[in-house]
Amino acid sequence: MYLQHFGLREFPFSLTPDTSFFFACSNYQEGLNTLLIAARNGEGFIKITGEVGNGKTMLCRKFLATLNQGHQATTPIGTQDASTVVKTPARFVTAYLPNPYLEPRSLLLALAGEFRIEVDETIDQHYLLKALTKTLLDFAREGKRVLVCLDEAQAMPLESLEVLRLLTNLETEKRKLLQVVLFGQPELNEQLSHNSVRQLRQRISFQYELKGLRHDEVERYLRHRLAVAGYSGDTLFSKSATGKLHRITGGTPRLVNIVAHKALMLAFAEGRQQVTGKHIALAATDTPEVRRDWLPWAMTGVVAAVSILAVLWMIWQ
Repeated sequence: MYLQHFGLREFPFSLTPDTSFFFACSNYQEGLNTLLIAARNGEGFIKITGEVGNGKTMLCRKFLATLNQGHQATTPIGTQDASTVVKTPARFVTAYLPNPYLEPRSLLLALAGEFRIEVDETIDQHYLLKALTKTLLDFAREGKRVLVCLDEAQAMPLESLEVLRLLTNLETEKRKLLQVVLFGQPELNEQLSHNSVRQLRQRISFQYELKGLRHDEVERYLRHRLAVAGYSGDTLFSKSATGKLHRITGGTPRLVNIVAHKALMLAFAEGRQQVTGKHIALAATDTPEVRRDWLPWAMTGVVAAVSILAVLWMIWQ
């Protein structure tokens, strides 16, 4: 497609959460710092919330990739000074559940699978809990910590949340045997407001709200992803393009990626070496969820939609 035209090794705005593209803007770095500090302090529950497309899965994967690094520079929560170095040996055993929409027994079986516990799928829940407890104790004796990350946690049944809380009750004299990080949309807060999970709610010791990119961060975000993808030229997105991109996406990384990818396709189709505001506007007309207050000055309605579909069809051909 447009890779050779722009001198790229790979697509810079793929929606796959590849940690090599992680952009450490202030918001995401603070979120990562919060996770690292809370995990290394041995806290039971940690909560990260953010709107759809704000990069929760990317942050989760970056956190898991960073957690066991021997020397990781982290900063106090809410700061951006990278001078504090925390030396931590690789001692975390981690599990990642991307879809926690599981009833309690299925959740326990999923955890058993993540920790490589061999159990019969027909095992009684009581004995399943015992097997998990034994494994957690074994990890503790080996000096290891166990941490579970649950993505899309707003979809988790209340009964399963309560089972998780019971598992985190297990502790030595020094610390918890299991730590849990909940990643979810804002609806997770509503889920946790139920009276039946108030004990879990009280055990959330660290929380952070992940927001989108600020206006001044969009250009750096685009440059960063393009550089990782192999681009070595000057500014590929014009100033008007980056300003328009932030205005119509609100800084939501997923929407930025979608519109930027389509804009590159349109610039390539015209033989241009730079993306302009016109390309951004045209790409946005074919993208759901973007802001529509720019429509009075953009190409509108059916004409714009037909135009972009025609261009995309020619490119794919």
